[in-house]
Amino acid sequence: MSTLRLVLGDQLSPGIPSLSDVDPARDVVLMCEVAEETTYVPHHRKKIAFVLSAMRHFAEELRARGLRVDYVRLDDPANSGSLGGEVARAVARHGARRVVATEPGEWRLRAEMDGWPGALGIPVELRGDTRFFCSAERFARWAKGRRELRMEFFYREMRREHGVLLDASGAPEGGAWNFDRENRKPLPRDARPPRRLSFEPDATTREVLDLVEARFASNFGDLRPFDLAVTRTDAQRALAAFMRECLPLFGDHQDAMKAGEPFLWHAAISPQLNAGLLDPRDVVRAAEAEYVAGRAPINAVEGFVRQILGWREFVRGIYWLRMPGYAESNALDARRPLPGFYWTGETDMNCMREAIGDTRRHAYAHHIQRLMVTGNFALLAGIAPREIEAWYLAVYADAYEWVELPNVHGMAIFADGGYLASKPYAASGKYIDRMSDYCDGCAYDVSDSEGERACPFNHLYWSFLMDNAERLSRNPRMAMPYRTLARFAPERRARLRAASARFLDALR
Repeated sequence: MSTLRLVLGDQLSPGIPSLSDVDPARDVVLMCEVAEETTYVPHHRKKIAFVLSAMRHFAEELRARGLRVDYVRLDDPANSGSLGGEVARAVARHGARRVVATEPGEWRLRAEMDGWPGALGIPVELRGDTRFFCSAERFARWAKGRRELRMEFFYREMRREHGVLLDASGAPEGGAWNFDRENRKPLPRDARPPRRLSFEPDATTREVLDLVEARFASNFGDLRPFDLAVTRTDAQRALAAFMRECLPLFGDHQDAMKAGEPFLWHAAISPQLNAGLLDPRDVVRAAEAEYVAGRAPINAVEGFVRQILGWREFVRGIYWLRMPGYAESNALDARRPLPGFYWTGETDMNCMREAIGDTRRHAYAHHIQRLMVTGNFALLAGIAPREIEAWYLAVYADAYEWVELPNVHGMAIFADGGYLASKPYAASGKYIDRMSDYCDGCAYDVSDSEGERACPFNHLYWSFLMDNAERLSRNPRMAMPYRTLARFAPERRARLRAASARFLDALR
């Protein structure tokens, strides 16, 4: 009996469960590029090129293992344009008696795949994705009975469960579970970040770039130059370069931002990690080995490990625990449409221009740019959750709904009312000025909150607190800013509200 083995574009791992018992003599591996997956949001052109090139390279890797691969290209005239349509065509082509797939990373695909047995008339086996430290079922057990979920407690449990950064007694290395306080240093003016390792496109990638250029000419983002790692070998090279050149200083400056320096000491491997070219276990162990060898300090290694073993696993757990209803909440009643400058980068706010410009050029921005610049603005301005979430899903090469939605919905814009984060990550321009050089030469004055050149983040921040006082003032972590606000004279409150209203009206 022949089996059709489906591999999706973010499942490019040789150990993917759908291939664990593949029979090279009888089974067929199906991989397909479909219009439906490239257009459900207007993806960054670099993201489309990355995924398609990585898929084509992975197909060759499987063929080199002796597997039969049925690969359907996007420009194949017979391509139905949908994943379900291509599975149905492949079942008919090969006379398959069953389909085996690994569960997808997004709810919309899971809902569709649950209907395949009836549509295809043959059994469809969906296997759990074992590439994560924590299964959805394991996370649900941890979350049961908790009114609010906090990443820190989950992270500690994962560290213990997987034996990561623990000493011989089982205590955390360095004497603490979290060194975040040591990882908030502004960047020195004379800092010189290392150059990021880049990769020259091969013939396969060049063919994909031509296809994307022709087919997605109007999509957001720069397609060229294209230098992303699209193979497992190159992804491992990029990881090794990060460990060698960046990890030692990653902790100190992971929250810093600098104009013209999108990568700083960040790994920038999340596209390869989320597509399956890198295994998170290998990544975490590699970082741990740098600490054990004395080549990287504990604050750097722990901060990096926390992003993968902690935060990445945590948001995935919340996604599968709470979807599909999670996406519907709007705790702060945010309803303003997304400003056009999120797509163009054309704004006098230099911090937004820099973060969006990095995003346009690289399909990448690091976590503080996403949270405290573009995300913070969306929070303060009251951008509708669906609109800002669709933008984040479209513009980053590492964006899949399971990781994007909780990060934006819960962390950046507090739309879940505090289920994921203990407070809104709202900040005035002072934070951006402290952590970056973006305010240098900006059209706005970061020290002003009310005048004609007042930094929009300043009056938006205080107006946000006033508008949401009923919802947020009792939050213990918001006590300090509300105490400060209480000292403002009514006249100053009125001026701040007026400045905010003028700015937001102008966005229309």
